[in-house]
Amino acid sequence: MDGRKRQLMNLAGGRAWQYMKENLFDSLRSGALVVCEVERIERVKPEPEYTPAEVRQATDMTAEGTEETPATETESTATLYNKEDETMPQDNTDKDAAEKKPFYMAAKTNLLYDAALVPNVGLEFYLGKGWSIGGNWMYAWLMSDTRHRYWRIYGGEFDIRKYFGRKAAEKPLQGHHLGVYAQGLTFDFETGGKGYLSDFSYGFGLEYGYSLPVAKRLNIDFGISVGYDGGKYKVYEPEDGCYVYKETKQRHWFGPTRAEISFVWLLGHGNENSKKGGTK
Repeated sequence: MDGRKRQLMNLAGGRAWQYMKENLFDSLRSGALVVCEVERIERVKPEPEYTPAEVRQATDMTAEGTEETPATETESTATLYNKEDETMPQDNTDKDAAEKKPFYMAAKTNLLYDAALVPNVGLEFYLGKGWSIGGNWMYAWLMSDTRHRYWRIYGGEFDIRKYFGRKAAEKPLQGHHLGVYAQGLTFDFETGGKGYLSDFSYGFGLEYGYSLPVAKRLNIDFGISVGYDGGKYKVYEPEDGCYVYKETKQRHWFGPTRAEISFVWLLGHGNENSKKGGTK
């Protein structure tokens, strides 16, 4: 109540008070941790010096016990910020990790092809909104001339799928799916008697399946396809150590064209099932 605080606030236009407020007072009070953006402060234009008459007037006011902060304090202590100035770098590692988008893809093999001694591998990529694209490659080159046995095939398949249903809504690449497919391949099959050789065969059609989650990163995909298979193939028979050409035929087949029971390995960030038989 002796007015010294008011005198200090008015000393040199308030600059001394502002300096102590910025550099000393915070350490004398309770505090809290605040993460803020630090920017360079542009100095304000210095206030004009007070005349001795103004200082005496302020002294007379404090002598009367006045402790109120002058209305011009906010104006005298205002600071200007230049948004174009450089700021302190911030560590956004946690933020970037939280905002990292999930990525869904899968590698798979059709166990039915494997059981038929045709090794195969496929990849499937999730495009969003239930849609995916995938491809599969198969290759087998088994032969025994002495027994006239050939089991050779290579080719690929391409499909586009749309997942739907409750499971598909919970997580991509699971649940019911419908799609279209196309395939192209070449083969030479002979098991000791009549043989069949095709330089190129093809097919296309519709597929339906269901992808069942069974482990954290494992699904089993069941599927059936119907459509058309076509292409020319040659018929031959082994005779006297040679392979005798018999005829060329054109295949036209409408109906079931392929079946699938595939192990599906889920790959990518966030592409996990929460538990066996469940979704994340």
